[in-house]
Amino acid sequence: MLVMDGVERIEVAMRMRVGYVLGRRSAFAHLDPETFIPTFVDHQVDRETGWRTRPSKHAEWLQRVAERRDGSDETFVAHFRDKYDGQMPIWALTEILELGHLSRLYQGLNEDDAKEIAEAFRVPTKRLMASWLASVNYVRNVAAHHARLFNRKLQYAPSRPKAGLVPLLDHLRSEDTPKGVFGVYNALAVIAYLLRSIDGDTEWCRRLVALLETFPPSHDLTIESIGGPQGWTSLELWRPQRLDGVSP
Repeated sequence: MLVMDGVERIEVAMRMRVGYVLGRRSAFAHLDPETFIPTFVDHQVDRETGWRTRPSKHAEWLQRVAERRDGSDETFVAHFRDKYDGQMPIWALTEILELGHLSRLYQGLNEDDAKEIAEAFRVPTKRLMASWLASVNYVRNVAAHHARLFNRKLQYAPSRPKAGLVPLLDHLRSEDTPKGVFGVYNALAVIAYLLRSIDGDTEWCRRLVALLETFPPSHDLTIESIGGPQGWTSLELWRPQRLDGVSP
């Protein structure tokens, strides 16, 4: 429930930021190949034969979004469906996109737009932001299906930033075991960081710390078993933060 709560706020913020950045380019920037990197809009080709094997990633994304739009019962979506043949400006379309759609779109964006969006979340590079969105979306899907998160090896682990690049997450680099790299703690730390960048509120962080501290003592239920370091609650990432961004 905590993961779903945190991810939903990230999703809403991402919708707004994508709609703002691409909408400034044009109402239908999501249809324009110039908005994306070549590998996103070119047909997918078999490396050995050189033959086209599948439509472009962009075309596949548009198809999934069209299915989402056509299945929506939102009044504003019906308006665009009836009056404009389903064509929706990006700032309206983002309202019905889930994090998976946004993550896929972000991966294909040109460097300038992707970097502007990343910097709004205080993430220094597109590569990091793309990795984090994919990982957060994976964790969200696990939680949405009521599956176990604790002690789970992540299929999509978030990239760990180089030392000094994101100081609040420097401690992720200190874990060099498979658990440290792929444990769910890494995704929780990324969610906490992104939430701080959205509104500076650390209530989610406090709630997560309180929850994990209620776990009964057990050899198998330890913070280390999910990839977290000893003394993790004393790290600045998890400490209370005033509205001015300064830890008390």
